[in-house]
Amino acid sequence: MSEVSVAPPFSRDVLARTWQAVKAFSDAGDAAWTVALAWVALQVASPAVAGLVVAAGTIPRALVLLVGGVAADRLDARRVMIVSTGARLVVLGAVLAVEATARVSLPTLLIASIAFGVCDAVYEPSAATIGRQLVRREDLSAYTGLGQTLSRLGSLAGAAGGGLLVARGGLAAAAVFDAVTFVAVGVVLVAWLRPRYRLARAESEPVLRAVAAGFAHLRDAPRTRSLVLTLSGLNLFVGPALSIGLAARAQADGWGAASLGTATSLVGAGGVLGSLVMTWWRPRRPAAVAFSSLVAQGSAIVLLGAGGRVVSAAACLVIGVTAGVASTLLGALFVATADEAYLGRLSAVLRLGDDVLMPAAMAGFGALVSLGGATTACAVFGVTMAALMLGSLGRSRRWSAPGGVEPGVDEPDDARGRLVQVVPVVDELNRG
Repeated sequence: MSEVSVAPPFSRDVLARTWQAVKAFSDAGDAAWTVALAWVALQVASPAVAGLVVAAGTIPRALVLLVGGVAADRLDARRVMIVSTGARLVVLGAVLAVEATARVSLPTLLIASIAFGVCDAVYEPSAATIGRQLVRREDLSAYTGLGQTLSRLGSLAGAAGGGLLVARGGLAAAAVFDAVTFVAVGVVLVAWLRPRYRLARAESEPVLRAVAAGFAHLRDAPRTRSLVLTLSGLNLFVGPALSIGLAARAQADGWGAASLGTATSLVGAGGVLGSLVMTWWRPRRPAAVAFSSLVAQGSAIVLLGAGGRVVSAAACLVIGVTAGVASTLLGALFVATADEAYLGRLSAVLRLGDDVLMPAAMAGFGALVSLGGATTACAVFGVTMAALMLGSLGRSRRWSAPGGVEPGVDEPDDARGRLVQVVPVVDELNRG
């Protein structure tokens, strides 16, 4: 990876921090748009159809994500993001034009949801590579931690504000707000954001062959594969427990909607706290800390189904904190050590895991609740997660040594020189 300019320490990096703030603003707009879309869909159709509208973008996003990953590895990521942002503005403009001339219909909502899914699939893999192009390797953990903190806060604020917007101005108000956030993103991308470090570009080859090469690389890179599998499955155990298990407990034990809302807010607050802590704490063994926190998260999932109201609330807080810590550390570790020529495709695989596997995890958890209750379902998911993370913790201890490891352990050196020059990173974060 060659330097275009040298990044300052993250504490003084105005460009990187501004980019994260603008991205969080955009996340707020997306959250508001999603709430408004669901609300309007409920007005024109049944709840089941409304759910279909909100989820309509998932399938095309899953189909296009890997292609977006190829584009991220082959093209200039910043330009891909600019084009995708422009396409999002076109979609919102079309929605506003339709609402100005006629009542928004179900087909309009479906088309808008699908179009956003396609835009996201092109944008997100490229956006996932920007951090590695902006900040120094030793600052990736702080960059990721602050980014996740701001993103969580933006999404929470946007979801709350989306209801107010749609109540006062309908879908148009949410669309205008979302468009304003995209304009802000576009201005920063066009006028200010310039990568400081160039990433190696992938070879030009047919798209399907490039996608296959990404999976082949994952097969041959054990450490990267472990990170991808862990990050892909990070939400598969806790997501169903929080969305289905917690609601089932609240209903069965008569906790009431207020208790359910409080428990859910504790997860969000814990996530913000965990991510924020990682902006300044740089553990010597980040992989070990991350996997240890996920073992604790599996135990908290068990308590979520077995404890009383207070215990379940405490479990929600633990789940949030451990999620913030683990996702920050593992995300930074992944970005720092993945082969830069495959970073976009590997990032696409991460998103694909949620889109493809989460419905199956939800269905499986729901079936366990039907068969044995929420306590049983939480126990099965929590124990399974803890066991898997214990295995990952054992493997991660062999990734590094106290004095650091030689670069290129996971993948061999090539003509571009050392793969990611991880020795400084290992010394600082033990990312090896």
